[in-house]
Amino acid sequence: MITAIVLIDCATDAIPEVAETLANLPGVSEVYSVAGHVDLIAIVRVREFDQIAQVIAGSISKVPGVLNTESYIAFRAYSQHDLEEAFAIGLASAD
Repeated sequence: MITAIVLIDCATDAIPEVAETLANLPGVSEVYSVAGHVDLIAIVRVREFDQIAQVIAGSISKVPGVLNTESYIAFRAYSQHDLEEAFAIGLASAD
């Protein structure tokens, strides 16, 4: 699975509508309304690199109200769950 994080600037008066439209696009797994220098962050998850361009350039960028996007491709995911398992290797359970 390939993950892209897409930072999205949109028309201020259209943030909820844009977020809802984005959340319903194929390939978009999550959309967050955020504070900071962007309005929304979308998480795109696809099986092939070619699909990233289809989702971001072909769909997200064309949603009315989207003014600008900046995309980041994730190389590896780290989560609290993954870190706990890594540090617990070889240790007896405290339970």
